[in-house]
Amino acid sequence: MQRLGTGIGWRPEIADAVENMPGIDWVEAVAENVCPGHLPESLRRLRERGVTVVPHGVSLGLGGADRPDEGRLVALAERAEALGSPLVTEHIAFVRAGGPLTASPRLEAGHLLPVPRTRDALDVLCENVRIAQDALPVPLAVENIAALVSWPGEEMTEAQFLYDLADRTGVRLLIDVANLHTNHVNRGEDPAEALAGLPLEAIAYVHVAGGFERDGVWHDSHAHPVPRPVLDILTDLASRISPPGVLLERDENFPEPAELEQELGAIREAVEKGGAKRGGVWRAAVPEVPSGVPTDSARQRLALAQTSLLSALVAGTPVPEGFDRVRLGVQARALAGKRADVVAKVAPELPVILGAGYRSAFLAYAQGAPMTDGYRRDALSFVEHLLLGGELGDAGVRAELRGWWLERSGPVPRSRRPVVRLARATRRVLLRH
Repeated sequence: MQRLGTGIGWRPEIADAVENMPGIDWVEAVAENVCPGHLPESLRRLRERGVTVVPHGVSLGLGGADRPDEGRLVALAERAEALGSPLVTEHIAFVRAGGPLTASPRLEAGHLLPVPRTRDALDVLCENVRIAQDALPVPLAVENIAALVSWPGEEMTEAQFLYDLADRTGVRLLIDVANLHTNHVNRGEDPAEALAGLPLEAIAYVHVAGGFERDGVWHDSHAHPVPRPVLDILTDLASRISPPGVLLERDENFPEPAELEQELGAIREAVEKGGAKRGGVWRAAVPEVPSGVPTDSARQRLALAQTSLLSALVAGTPVPEGFDRVRLGVQARALAGKRADVVAKVAPELPVILGAGYRSAFLAYAQGAPMTDGYRRDALSFVEHLLLGGELGDAGVRAELRGWWLERSGPVPRSRRPVVRLARATRRVLLRH
């Protein structure tokens, strides 16, 4: 596996800082935010300097009951080729549920949700990973995720699940030590035990990120400094194997470049500290999990379980048996909050038009309107809800929202040419009469 070194997640908000940061060997870009035909100039310049760029996907949903979407695989492959990447990465998660397998409406989580560690789920995941591997021009690595909730009736530990996944498919692993810490706080799972059972030789690289704890729940925010317990887990991992690459993730609430450089320095120190300890490290025996090929009934069982959970989280349906109601409530609020934040980024005009009332209006809308087709459609549906609901007392705000909706709801953007705009205005006047 290629040695990557020390890297940082490339984001448009810190593009200039990343370009000027010393000691950056590679960067990772969110695949869905990169257009192959129009690469950001910052990424182009980094590539020209010989900095490796890895596309990191967030929407494939390899842990879902459906087979991977061909269009999403093609898009991920195009990004890998455009960036000249040595590998691509995704998550062991499901991000949508419902549809034909359950004869129910399709639901989107807008977030990475945990896969049950069962034989059905493992068989489905293995087949989905193989399909993705066949469609991609470079090797695939998959990441363990952070979770607020645990599935009832799980049949394996995370280490067993990941070990068998790597063994059966040959897929590489992207180990997020911050997610191991999250699962330690939220689900009582021992990070050292997880590391001891992993197939260390399969590790492609490592993620490090920050978060915060509230009311006994750890939130993997990617918006806070990396805490000491996460660095300690990184040191433990580095005492077992020299990681091919380590990358700092930060998605929002970006600090000054000097603070990011300090965090990168702390990450290097944690890796060096682990390397000094490296030697004969005890490795847990991992029980063999019977392998199999998923049947249609296995996919359907998984689909029904995931749809039931996601529906409880985003549509207010009853909590499935065996789940922690309090934790599901925390997760549901986190999903709604993230949805509001992302829609505000996708459609930045809406918080401007609605002002301080944007967030409360969106959260009220989200309670009865699950996301079904991505964030851009969600923004349009939100505005449609406001325009049709009669809740907007301010005529000026209503007019602005109506104009925004008309500008974006058609198959192509409306022309801004003066002649065309005059014709539209004339037509509106004539229709009123």
